[in-house]
Amino acid sequence: MFKYSLDNKMYHTLNYDLTNKFGLRVFKVSLNAGFSCPNFKDGKGCIFCSAMGSGDFAGNKADDLLTQFNSVKEKLNNKWPDTKYIAYFQANTNTYAPVSTLKEKFEQVLNFPNVVGINIGTRPDAITDECLEYLKDLSKRTYLTIELGLQSMHDKTLKLINRGHNLDCFDKCVRKLKNNNINVVVHIINGLPSETKQMMLDTVKHLNKLRIDGIKIHMLHVLKNTPLEDYYKKTNFHLLTKEEYVDVVCDQIEELHDNIVIHRLTGDGAKDDLIAPLWTLKKVSVLNDIDKELKRRGTYQGFNKSILNRVNLICNKFIKHGDIVVDATCGNGNDTLMLSLLAKKVIAFDIQKEAIENTEKLLKDNKVNNVKLVHDSHQYFDKYLENYNGKISLILFNLGYLPKGNKSITTNHKSTILAIKSGLKLLNKKGMILVTCYPHEEGKKESNTILNYLKKNKIEHKIYRNTNNVNAPFLIQIKNNIN
Repeated sequence: MFKYSLDNKMYHTLNYDLTNKFGLRVFKVSLNAGFSCPNFKDGKGCIFCSAMGSGDFAGNKADDLLTQFNSVKEKLNNKWPDTKYIAYFQANTNTYAPVSTLKEKFEQVLNFPNVVGINIGTRPDAITDECLEYLKDLSKRTYLTIELGLQSMHDKTLKLINRGHNLDCFDKCVRKLKNNNINVVVHIINGLPSETKQMMLDTVKHLNKLRIDGIKIHMLHVLKNTPLEDYYKKTNFHLLTKEEYVDVVCDQIEELHDNIVIHRLTGDGAKDDLIAPLWTLKKVSVLNDIDKELKRRGTYQGFNKSILNRVNLICNKFIKHGDIVVDATCGNGNDTLMLSLLAKKVIAFDIQKEAIENTEKLLKDNKVNNVKLVHDSHQYFDKYLENYNGKISLILFNLGYLPKGNKSITTNHKSTILAIKSGLKLLNKKGMILVTCYPHEEGKKESNTILNYLKKNKIEHKIYRNTNNVNAPFLIQIKNNIN
């Protein structure tokens, strides 16, 4: 189970976050306080926004806040009598008013029974300095979260959808809030006109840098009587299919830092107003397909944080209990331990005595007895493994220097290529070699030497990267037949 989930989800769920904070079930109650929006001018605002100001499922603004709150609370109490609530000011821009008005609305709900926090949906261009001072004070008295609409990090897209602010405005607002210890949740939309999959991923990567606390991911809805309806009919731009949306969201989850709470992975469009895509009406089906896809991939939130997660995934899927495997660089023993739990036998090499001793201690502490340690360079595979030709299922190289050890002592391109050449003879018919390469000077020589050798000899291989940064660590998978 993912460490930040209570219900077998592979991402950081809101249920986990709130239960962990308050020790019991906590529900958000959507309210409509009758605010307007600074971006709504001459009957136009964001091109996707409904007449309800994205608060189609909030309360009825004709009712006072207590009436709205109680109507939801009564329904929840029938099923969960022992629970707490967060008042969610959802519709329109809930800081677009004088601070005196904000105080009147927000302070009122703090006195509602069992309310432990307030979520305020707003825009980055609608928090004045005076408002920020009030929010700072409010955050000291209750669990306060500000929900900011971004939708996309790309200014070209923001202009197209008539968002009314740019990325710089958004970033500055987030920093102000975070510098004052105020929780920030960000709304983004997948499938905006002209956006590629990479652009959608770039939005999540940008948010990773801003220390946000939570995220809501939505699919673009084309609703009746919106400028987006006219634009859709005029251009017939591509709307993501359900399969495309699930694929994008799973990629975004893999990119997203695991400490960021996922508040939503799909959104609802009012059934009577929704033009497209109609598959979004089956919200449970979309969420189930996201779960299934993550399970199929074997990935989880934050998976792309380290290329070593990919190594572990391949090893866990590939190695069988009867296999013999080799750890070519045992280091501090973490990879060796992982392999020992999967395979029948592990033979682990390292040229440094410190590495052998560290690994030996780790194995002993974990009561592992299926590992043979070899205090020598992996370039001498032939010497120690002469009886294993055609019997090895996997050889693992984690190149570089010993973590927390002497950085001047590293694996090198000459010995590594000799080991790989010998290793290929050791592999059985299904066998593979995994090589994690690093961007230091010798590491670049190693990776270039390996890749040149593989290409020259037409040896099939696959490269895995978890980032667009060409100077980041990456993985080479070497195998006779790669699917």
